[in-house]
Amino acid sequence: MADEQRIIAVLGIGATKFRVMIAQAFEDDAVYCLGYAETPAEGIKRGVIVNMDKVTRVITRVVEEAESQANLRVDSLLVGISGDHIRSINSHGVINVSRSDNEILGSDISNVIATARDVAIPSDREIIHVLPQEYTVDGQGGIRNPIGMTGSRLEVESHIVTCSAASAKNIFRALERCELALGGFALESYAASYAGLTEAEKELGVALVDIGGETTEVAVFKDGCIRHSGCVTLGGQNITNDIAIGLRIAVDEAERLKITYGSALASKVNVKDMMSVAASGGRPERSIGKTVLATIIEARAEEILTLVDRELRRVDLDDCLNAGVTLIGGGSLLPGLVDLAEQTLNLPVKVGTASGVENLPDGVSGPEYATVLGLILHANENEVEMHDSAGGMRGMMKKLENWITGRF
Repeated sequence: MADEQRIIAVLGIGATKFRVMIAQAFEDDAVYCLGYAETPAEGIKRGVIVNMDKVTRVITRVVEEAESQANLRVDSLLVGISGDHIRSINSHGVINVSRSDNEILGSDISNVIATARDVAIPSDREIIHVLPQEYTVDGQGGIRNPIGMTGSRLEVESHIVTCSAASAKNIFRALERCELALGGFALESYAASYAGLTEAEKELGVALVDIGGETTEVAVFKDGCIRHSGCVTLGGQNITNDIAIGLRIAVDEAERLKITYGSALASKVNVKDMMSVAASGGRPERSIGKTVLATIIEARAEEILTLVDRELRRVDLDDCLNAGVTLIGGGSLLPGLVDLAEQTLNLPVKVGTASGVENLPDGVSGPEYATVLGLILHANENEVEMHDSAGGMRGMMKKLENWITGRF
């Protein structure tokens, strides 16, 4: 890395939490957390802003808290993006290498990726990633990095991720109202792979399943690169809502029961175990069997996993997952979920961890933090441009305003 004092700041926008992390990256690729903050989410639904005022207040609050811990001010944020407005396709690009010695240079890589990017995208969508999967040189495929090779024809297979242009514009506007610049977008499930998966798993074939509050994001990796990204429009809050309806209790109480007593496999719960449930409307507490709670949870958890299985089969990738499935996100913490997932998906399943960033606050290391840590590592490895001066902030905001508003 060229800058030993490089500061990275990221924002993860989840259905239940907004998370901000500020980190410092060094020349030896060590990354240290300087400040971290999280706050309950407001004004967001399935990754889309539905109340600008609430989102602005939450971003301001969580950024200021992280800045206070880091003892510095940030001017721009890399923002994680997710939700059912995300779409992805695989695209092919090809160019002729015209120079006399036919040596493939970095400029050829940029050109062939540009041809892969040149696909028909609806006017209401924006490309946020063009991720190369493999290159082919004069018919020889499976090449990771063709720079320095000799050939007259260069091809690339790439994974293109798009988002709703309106959603991108609204996130930009929210940051603008907070006097912050947008340092770029990153697909959260892709970024999370930097913290939640090993390179060996990506080589063998693995599905990263991020069970969030309102959606479950799926990203499939094989031969070291992403092959598919998708979304299931159900998450942990659906389980909580089912508990609230099934037991006729408040949503807050349902969430407490899920966290304290919940299990995704009713067969693993002792039928004699009971729990106290706070009734709504001033009625007295009642005692309910924990198997009743587990039965409600299992039904919805199985539905989510069945939809994940359907997503994998739809793109014909279920048979290439030699490293199985890794679960991350807050929903992955449900006891019994790994066993239920193995039964439903017929694959080995484990709960992931989050690693790669040092000096983390206590407790910021579980699977629910894989996304925010992954955003930091993604920004560092890909040297996502961050801006730490007023001039830089204004320049980036003007550039992004032209890009986004030009779509409308």
